[in-house]
This record gives sequence, C-alpha cells and structure tokens, in this order.
Amino acid sequence: MPIATKGSKINISSKKKLKEFAHNLSIELKQGDIFFLFGETGVGKTTFVKYLINNLQHIAKNELTEVTSPTFNIMNEYNIGDLFIKHYDLYRLKSDNELHELNLFDANDNAILLIEWPHIIKKKPDLVTKLYFEYDNNYKDRFINIFN
Repeated sequence: MPIATKGSKINISSKKKLKEFAHNLSIELKQGDIFFLFGETGVGKTTFVKYLINNLQHIAKNELTEVTSPTFNIMNEYNIGDLFIKHYDLYRLKSDNELHELNLFDANDNAILLIEWPHIIKKKPDLVTKLYFEYDNNYKDRFINIFN
C-alpha cells in the first residue's frame, strides 16, 4: 500500500489496518517531517503514534518501549537509530503564549514532530502533513484523511 497522496482517505477501522498504515508511514519518515494529528478523543491518534514508534524501534532493532499519551507532560521524546522523534499533545494548553515556552519549531530540523491537538498553533510551518482521524458509520468505522 502506498503511504497516501494529498486528500487520501485511509480506512483504519481495525487495529490491523491502523498498524499497517503506521508501518507504511514509518518506512518513509525522514528528519524534519512534521505531522499534525487532528481528531476526537479516542479516535486513534495516540495508538497510531504507538504503532509508528514501535515499528521504527523494531526496524532499528531497539527494544520496544511503552508509548503513552503525553497529555500531562506535553511531550515525549524517542531516540531511535538516527531518528529523533518528539510527540506532543497540546490538549491542555489554553493559549498561543504557552506554545512559545515549548519552542515547537525552533531547532527541530533534525527531529520528526508528531503533534496532537495542533488547533492552538497560530504560526504553522510551511511543510506539514495533516492527518485527520475521524469516525464514520455511527462510530463503527474510523478513517484517516491526509492533507499536505
């Protein structure tokens, strides 16, 4: 399965499909990639990040670590081979001023950024891949819509 193209809609209704999408994306990642993850609570954003990071750890022959939501500490960092990943959860932030303290986009050219709840970000970088996680069919199905 190719990763996706602009405007792609990927079915992630099962864990297998979500793992497959995360696997396919993980082999295409490069330093400097930035992903905004949009979607309701419980739709699969953090689970996607877990599958993505664990697949990268598997490829690098690293021990698989527990990947949890950084809701309370705002950011989790992962060093995997040559990749440095920062996983942010901005859910608890209330203003753009709080973002300045995080230095989200400063000196992160070598990092891959995965940012949940990016709605609060006013000044966005030029190159961002937006992943919109959504429910469909009365919450029976889930999809990711991809926009570059």
